[in-house]
Amino acid sequence: MKTIIFSRFGLPALACAIGLATFSAQAADKWNMTAENPDGNSITEVAKEFAKNVAEATDNELQIRVHGNSMLFKRPEVKRAVQTGQVQLGDVLMSVLGNEDPIFEIDSVPFLARSYPQARKLWEASRPLIEARLEKQGVKLLYAMPWSPQSIYTQKPVTSMADFDGMKFRAYNPATSRMVELMGAVPTVINVAEVPQAFSTGMINAMLTSPTTGVDTQVWDFAEHYYDVQAFIPKNMVIINARAFNRLSKGVQKAVLDAAAKAEERGWQAAEAETGELTKTLADNGMQVHAEAPADVETALADIGHTMTTEWLEKAGADGQKILSDYKD
Repeated sequence: MKTIIFSRFGLPALACAIGLATFSAQAADKWNMTAENPDGNSITEVAKEFAKNVAEATDNELQIRVHGNSMLFKRPEVKRAVQTGQVQLGDVLMSVLGNEDPIFEIDSVPFLARSYPQARKLWEASRPLIEARLEKQGVKLLYAMPWSPQSIYTQKPVTSMADFDGMKFRAYNPATSRMVELMGAVPTVINVAEVPQAFSTGMINAMLTSPTTGVDTQVWDFAEHYYDVQAFIPKNMVIINARAFNRLSKGVQKAVLDAAAKAEERGWQAAEAETGELTKTLADNGMQVHAEAPADVETALADIGHTMTTEWLEKAGADGQKILSDYKD
């Protein structure tokens, strides 16, 4: 018989209502996965296909229900929820963990990796250290999938860096907050689901994010300009409670890992394939899509990237230097 985990760790009422199971059952387990993005978002769709593949490979011995749009947990809560067993699996933006360890924000250092081949190579260089840190906390990494490149959306046109002075800019992790500060703007942390309201109420009037999020939020309703600066390519990672995973049979463990490998491959392919389509969608809906920012802005952003790489290395130490050395080899 499965028991219910009650709100010892502040579990949202919705999560309690659906009855998150403990890990004691040995067969026909029904697990829950918290996902940040809505249905239709490619990251959530890959997660759903992952869950489907697990169910098929295990003849429904393990069933995973994906709850999108942060219905169970908000972004800052996800890793803790997985770590403590409030939910078995979670999908989380890797760089949001940068406050606990700078290694997690390697993919959000601006202008370090601006293409998908570069981002893939950076992931291969950093993955072993990411996995090791998670394992120490009782969390196992299953797979990671990239976003489309992060670029700039504004309500007003930008002609020089001076236009950013005092601009209220959406940020979503420590790295983007620091980048916005160096641009002369004012960072405000806003979750994806809150972006339209934040623009409409004047909390923000610009943001640094992907074409994916731009389309998901129908950004053309509240912003006019998109500058395709491709500052960096962040990733979401899917993590699982290590105790829950270890209690699975060897056959089910293999099915989960095989499905995760397929999800990662599909995720990288999907992200790259859809980037151009998403940018076209922005233009088709009336946004002014600029292939690049003005020259002096590009130069200033490159300088910001150099500054932030230096700052990141100072925080990350020898492990950070190892990642960069392996990446550049």
